[in-house]
Amino acid sequence: MSNPIPVKLAVEDSLSEYVLRKIIRTSNERFAIGMCFRRSGFGYLKRAISGFNTASKHGTYFCVLTDLDATECPPALIQKWLPEGKHQNLIFRIAVREVESWLLAHREAFAKYIGVNENLIPLEVEDIENPKEFLIGLVSRSQIRQLRSDIVPKAGSTATIGPDYNGRLIAFVEQMWDPCTAKKLSASLRSAIETVENFDPI
Repeated sequence: MSNPIPVKLAVEDSLSEYVLRKIIRTSNERFAIGMCFRRSGFGYLKRAISGFNTASKHGTYFCVLTDLDATECPPALIQKWLPEGKHQNLIFRIAVREVESWLLAHREAFAKYIGVNENLIPLEVEDIENPKEFLIGLVSRSQIRQLRSDIVPKAGSTATIGPDYNGRLIAFVEQMWDPCTAKKLSASLRSAIETVENFDPI
């Protein structure tokens, strides 16, 4: 086997970290994952990515995952965040429009996990305007009471997610989510997997 490729992760939240770890685990056995840089939201990543880009150029490789959110398209976000240009040693992947769409793309498994009909999840998962909101709406239809309590925010609460939103979805990622199945319905996930599989730093 070739020498391992050391790579550090940078993500928005714990759910994205587990998604990225599973993608790497199933796509490139040469990677040796180091520390993970994680804050709440994309602001930290946007401020730090130029440094990650420079570090990757000099042999400290980073794999960065963020959400597209309301930005028009991934190339526009990359141009906005890295106007100096992305070095090929930096893995910078963008979930369209949020990482939740990558989970929804494994329709059969997610529907089974929350106990709803698979047909409630559209085939065009990347066309869902707000995947997180859509996912919460799906779970609100579940007959599994504890799952609803954990993922769906309480009525009248100012919270946008339930008290164990990330924990429950991380459990799904670890136990049931298959990136290779999900990539069939998600071009951005497929691109992320292919980038990790083919990564060959200079």
